[in-house]
Amino acid sequence: MLGKGVVGGGGGTKAPKPSFVSYVRPEEIHTNEKEVTEKEVTLHLLPGEQLLCEASTVLKCVQEDSCQRGIYGRLVCTDFKIAFLGDDESALDNDETQFKNKVIGENDITLHCVDQIYGVFDEKKKTLFGQLKKYPEKLIIHCKDLRVFHFCLRYTKEEEVKRIVSGIIHHTQAPKLLKRLFLFSYATAAQNHTAADPKSHAVMFDTLQDWCWELERTKGNRKYKAVSVNEGYEVCERLPAYFVVPTPLPEEDVPRFQGHGIPIWCWSCHSGCALLKMSALPKEQDDGILQIQKNFLDGIYKIIHRPPYEIVKTEDLSSNFLSLQEIQTAYSKFKQLFLIDNSTEFWDTDIKWFSLLESSSWLDIIRRCLKKAIEIIECLEAQNMNVLLLEENASDLCCLVSSLVQVMMDPHCRTRFGFQSLVQKEWIVGGHCFLDRCNHLRQSDKEEVPVFLLFLDCVWQLVHQHPPAFEFSETYLTVLSDSLYIPIFSTFFFNSPHQKDTNMGRESQGAQSKPLNLLTVWDWSVQFEPKAQTLLKNPLYVEKPKLDKGQRKGTHFKHQRQLSLPLTQSKSSPKRGFFREETDHLIKNLLGKRISKLINSSEELQDNFREFYDSWRSKPPNYHGLLLPHIEGPEIKVWAQRYLRWIPEAQILGGGRVATLSKLLETMEEVQRLQEKIEERHHSQEALQAEAASLLRTSARLSSLFPFALLQRHSSKPVLPTSGWKALGDEEDLAKREDEFVDLGDV
Repeated sequence: MLGKGVVGGGGGTKAPKPSFVSYVRPEEIHTNEKEVTEKEVTLHLLPGEQLLCEASTVLKCVQEDSCQRGIYGRLVCTDFKIAFLGDDESALDNDETQFKNKVIGENDITLHCVDQIYGVFDEKKKTLFGQLKKYPEKLIIHCKDLRVFHFCLRYTKEEEVKRIVSGIIHHTQAPKLLKRLFLFSYATAAQNHTAADPKSHAVMFDTLQDWCWELERTKGNRKYKAVSVNEGYEVCERLPAYFVVPTPLPEEDVPRFQGHGIPIWCWSCHSGCALLKMSALPKEQDDGILQIQKNFLDGIYKIIHRPPYEIVKTEDLSSNFLSLQEIQTAYSKFKQLFLIDNSTEFWDTDIKWFSLLESSSWLDIIRRCLKKAIEIIECLEAQNMNVLLLEENASDLCCLVSSLVQVMMDPHCRTRFGFQSLVQKEWIVGGHCFLDRCNHLRQSDKEEVPVFLLFLDCVWQLVHQHPPAFEFSETYLTVLSDSLYIPIFSTFFFNSPHQKDTNMGRESQGAQSKPLNLLTVWDWSVQFEPKAQTLLKNPLYVEKPKLDKGQRKGTHFKHQRQLSLPLTQSKSSPKRGFFREETDHLIKNLLGKRISKLINSSEELQDNFREFYDSWRSKPPNYHGLLLPHIEGPEIKVWAQRYLRWIPEAQILGGGRVATLSKLLETMEEVQRLQEKIEERHHSQEALQAEAASLLRTSARLSSLFPFALLQRHSSKPVLPTSGWKALGDEEDLAKREDEFVDLGDV
């Protein structure tokens, strides 16, 4: 249907000038405006959502090398989203799409999801911000979920171009006040709507009873107590209204430094050891105040460190671990690998994939986080020590590390209810500054750091390595990461419980004031129909442990290997970049030196860590016990479903882990049918697995990135960018070996 790509320039040859090819001739555009209007798709608005500006006869482009095709329609901007409403309704509304989001459509971008906006002026791409003197002929929007949208404005009226471009720039980039977020407009308009009880989806940890329940579940109530000293946030606005501290700690000590320097309980393991966190005391220059702080900390330390009965190890995450700047810098480089404009750019990037992946350091940061969690687990599990995590405000790296430790040690946190409760406890109530870290108010780019996304990526590594141990699927993690930018849920739009309660009117005593009730992200029925929700559940989850040594090694597929860095030259991937066959010469160019940055051999580990880690790996896995990740270089992989789902060239039709899963589910379904005939009974869990298997089976030609892969951009065979391949030999040789390359013509 679409034309083939144009070969990239080699030897100084300039690529042909791009041209827009529309389904409607330009001369017909203005004469047929009435007919076009009749075919326009209706704009669906949420409660409280208002249309701000719009432009007609906008071409949404489908990128294919230097050729650009697409469909015409309206581009609109509301106070909630940017949406494209195509004239061809059938092209936009595909009933076969089984995984639809009821809140965000395929061509919708929430304002908070916009990352960067670019304009094309005379074929030159420039970043757009502030007031424009000249308006672009093409608008390119990069999203935080890594989608890329291209809108041609060449045939749009000049006044409409000015209005829509200025409106989009202003409403996505201008600093906002908290009360001006769409979150509040939606909450006010939807006041009469009945919302599900949030406690049916997770423990919210907003009552003293919730904390007492968690203490009892983990047997932590023997040494720790839940306190209400901060009820009403009179002691500290940063801390939650209720939290847990060591039983011997006098409650009057909590207000002394506004909650700083107080050991706060996170979790207790079966041995009785606990994971604690503490925010650092403010830095002071006065010697007298410093001495008071020292005496205070000495008293606290004596409470939690009472050898030989209670031994505590301190982990200072602010000085001995990652910095927030490292995380932000690494992710900024990493995400550029996936913000692809067209097929040519994809294949250009493919040549230097390994070097770009390594230079971003994102996989190395994931490995370091997992390794730190294992080190802490070794102290709790093997050395029987309490661990105290220290951080300036105990709201970033403390949340990350403590959550990973609990996912690895507590099988309850690997269920969906338990995982959602964990996020509530350690991140939401724990005071992670989602408003700042996601930069929802656009007030400071310096505060934006994807700490929570890093946590989800680390959890994905565990899900990927140990699928039977998790009740939720990788699709669940992917849609959870997307939900960070949907402002109808309060979950990820406040910096602290105090900020949420204050702005939702819960502290107001006025007779006419009624607290706003916001949705929680954990009610997945708001976003997905029941059939789609089955894809959030892992059908391979086992209720009881199966100690089969054969499961230890796991199964590796070629496409997986390409999403991780090779261990050494001798064991490097036999592929060029993602998909093409590798030559010895290219291996030498890409991997001329050992990629040691991401490889942490056992010789570099401390003796006790090595002994603990190797001992665990030598045993069969207990999916309902301690679960550690493999952290060697090739084992840390790219989360393909999240990062590659919008790139058709990266998808494998009829292949990948999804194809394997489909076969497994078919086998499971057959076994279940046989069991039903024998036992004459039917379990609800079996019905869910059968439903998931049905979804996978009825999807024609499964993509490796199902259920997100829409395959909208059709790609011909990969076109070699000859200017970058001079070292590989003559171009004629490459042409002769064209049949060796993977044919993606059907993608």
